Amino acid sequence: TADGRFFFYTEAGSGRTDVWALPRFGGQKPIPLLASPFDERTPSPSPDGRWIAYSSDEAGRYEVYVRPFVAPDSDPRNRASGQWQISASGGIFPRWRPDGKELYFVAPDGRMMAAPVTTTGTTFEAGTPVALFQSRMWGGGSNIDLGRQYDVSNDGRFLVNIVLEEAAGPITILQHWKPGGN
Repeated sequence: TADGRFFFYTEAGSGRTDVWALPRFGGQKPIPLLASPFDERTPSPSPDGRWIAYSSDEAGRYEVYVRPFVAPDSDPRNRASGQWQISASGGIFPRWRPDGKELYFVAPDGRMMAAPVTTTGTTFEAGTPVALFQSRMWGGGSNIDLGRQYDVSNDGRFLVNIVLEEAAGPITILQHWKPGGN
């Protein structure tokens, strides 16, 4: 989470993958967030730490969902509940826009998608996803086992690991280089 209190990770076992939260302080034990008969992966906490986006195959293919993230020490009066499906035709690797007003993900055909998001207190609402651009991500962008091949910077620009169309030039490594001629 942005406040550094929790670290999200996935754990594979019994033929499925689940999402866990690890409190970073106080010596607390890991908390199972999404432990179901389905495969849940690629957790992404919202910038305000109140929501978690993830990929799950509960619909028969991977789709992107959002649920509230409820910290164990949170005030019960401020706890949201529910689950919202964000993608409509498949999706993986959700990532929040830095201001939390949009959720990005990769469609099965490798298109980068964006869904507008509105949150007010314990209320969550997502709009219809739209295609931003066709990526040329390494692995096609749709293989969840290859890991997320993109990120979003604080100013909203994308960094995408793409496949080059021509052979790349050689990489030159300079060792023990000291600028200024020293």
